[in-house]
Amino acid sequence: MRRFLNKGNEKFARFTKTKYFVDKTAFLNKLLELDDSEKFVCNSRPRRFGKSVTADMLVAYFSKGADSQSLFETLACVKDALFLESLNQYDTIFVDIQAQYTEAYKKREAPNEYIEQNIVKELCTEYPQVITGRETLAESLAKIYYETGSQFVVVFDEWDYPIRELGKDRREREEYIELLRGLFKNSDARDYIRLAYLTGILPMIRAKGQSAVNNFREFTMVKPKDFGPYIGFTEKETLGLCKKYHVDFAQMKEWYNGYHLNGTAMYNPLSVVEAVSNKEFDQYWTETGTYDDIRELININMHGVLDRILLMLSGEKIRLNVHGCKNDMHTFTNKDQVLTTLIHLGYFAYDGTTQEASIPNKEIQKVFEDYASYGCYDRFTEFTGYSQEVLLSIQNADQARVGQLIQLMHNEFVSGIRYNDENSLCCVVMIAMLASLRTYHKAIREFPCGKGFADLVFLPLPQNAGLPVILVELKWNKGVRAAIAQIKERQYPRSLEEYAGEILMVGIDYDKATKEHTCVIEQYQKSVSKNNSDH
Repeated sequence: MRRFLNKGNEKFARFTKTKYFVDKTAFLNKLLELDDSEKFVCNSRPRRFGKSVTADMLVAYFSKGADSQSLFETLACVKDALFLESLNQYDTIFVDIQAQYTEAYKKREAPNEYIEQNIVKELCTEYPQVITGRETLAESLAKIYYETGSQFVVVFDEWDYPIRELGKDRREREEYIELLRGLFKNSDARDYIRLAYLTGILPMIRAKGQSAVNNFREFTMVKPKDFGPYIGFTEKETLGLCKKYHVDFAQMKEWYNGYHLNGTAMYNPLSVVEAVSNKEFDQYWTETGTYDDIRELININMHGVLDRILLMLSGEKIRLNVHGCKNDMHTFTNKDQVLTTLIHLGYFAYDGTTQEASIPNKEIQKVFEDYASYGCYDRFTEFTGYSQEVLLSIQNADQARVGQLIQLMHNEFVSGIRYNDENSLCCVVMIAMLASLRTYHKAIREFPCGKGFADLVFLPLPQNAGLPVILVELKWNKGVRAAIAQIKERQYPRSLEEYAGEILMVGIDYDKATKEHTCVIEQYQKSVSKNNSDH
C-alpha cells in the first residue's frame, strides 16, 4: 500500500462510522466552487479542530486509489455533476509533514529530502515511462502532467510544523520553504495542480524572504471568509449531539462556545465529543505539553502582552490589530502580533466585526487556571498567587491587605492600565479577582440592585453556594468611605438577600495624590423577616 500517492479511503470511512460523527462533507462542494485562480488553499485552525479528518476526507474524495461513490452517497455533500465528475479522478498526494519530519529524524535523514524522495519514488512506480526517479518532486509532477494530462491534488497536513517548531536559523526550515516554493510557485504549478490544500495551525508566513507561497488563498481564525462553518462544529451541529445523547446544551455552550468565525458561532469538536461521551464538562482541549505555547508567548519580553491577557481573562474584550503578524512563533515586533498568534493557536477568540479579542469560553479559562497550577514559576503564575490571596483576604475581611495587594498588582502586573476614572479602576479590580473564577461566576458589572447599579458583583457558583456574595463599589479619588456609604444608601444588598451565604460589602478607592488603594469591608446583616423565611 502506498503511503503518499493515491491512498485509499479507509481512514475517512472508519471515521464516518464512529458514534459521534458530524457530517462536514458539504465542505467538498465549497472547495469545488473555487475557480482556477483560487485552487491554492491554506486553511488554518487550532489543534484538535478537525484538521486531519478534513485532510482524510479530501483524500477519500479525490484519490484515484479509492472508490468512494458509496461512501459519499448517504452524506451531506451535494452530488451534482461537478461533484460526480471529480470523484476519485485525480492523482492525490497526501503528506503529514509532522509525522514525516519525526520519521526522518529517527532515521537520521534530512527531512525535506526524505519527503521529496519518497514521493518521487512512488510516482516513478506509477509512471515509469515518464520519470526516472532522479527528478525533483516539482519536475516529476510537471513531466507527468505534460506527458499524460494528469493533474494532482496535493494535501499537506500540519504544513506549518517546521515553521512552528524550528528556529528561524535552522537549515531544515529554510529548505522546507524552498520545497514549498519549488512545488507550488514555479511556472508549471498552475498546470499540474488541480488543488493544493495546506492545513495547519498557523497561516502562511509573511516574513522577509519567505513569500514562497503567497499565491495561496488563506482562511484563518481571524479571517475565515466563507470557510467559517467548516472550522469546528456549528451551534446547530452541537445542539444535535446534545439532543441525541441527552446532554445539557446550556452548559455545553458555556464551556465550549465562543469562537465567532465570520458571524458563525463555532465549537471545538474534540471538546464537544469528549463532553458528550463522558457526560462531564471539563477542559479537554489541550495537554500539559502544549503549555509551552502559553509560557513562551505570554512571558515574551514585550510590554503590554500580560496586561491584555489578564484583562481578557477577567472578562473584558480588547481591540486588536491582527494585521502584520509574522505567523512563525519566533518573530514579533509588538504585542498585537503575539496576541494574534495566540488567536491562531485557539487560546483567544476574535470578532472580525468589532475587531476585538476575548476569552471564548469556560474551557479556555480553565486552560489558564490549569497552566497556573502546572509549576512553570513564571510571571503569570506569580500573578495567580497574588490573586488567590486577594480573594481570601476579602473573604476574611482583611481590608488593609486587600488594598496593599491591589496596589501591588497594579504596579507589578497591569501598570499599562492608567487610572483616569472608576472604569479603569474597575478593570484592575476585576483582574485582581481572577482567582474568583474557580468558585464564582464571572464578575457582573453594573449589576442592577437596590436603587441603582453596583459596580461589581461576584455570585458564588451553585456548588459553592455557602461562599459569601461579594458586592464591590469603586471610587476614584473620592475616599473609600464614600463607596461604602453609597452601597448602604442605595440599598444594593437587599436585592441579593436570596443567596444562601453572607453578603460582603467592599469599598475600594484609589487616591490620585498618594497613588494608594484603600479598602473597607463590612458584612451586611440580612433582614430578620428574610432569615426567618429561610427557616
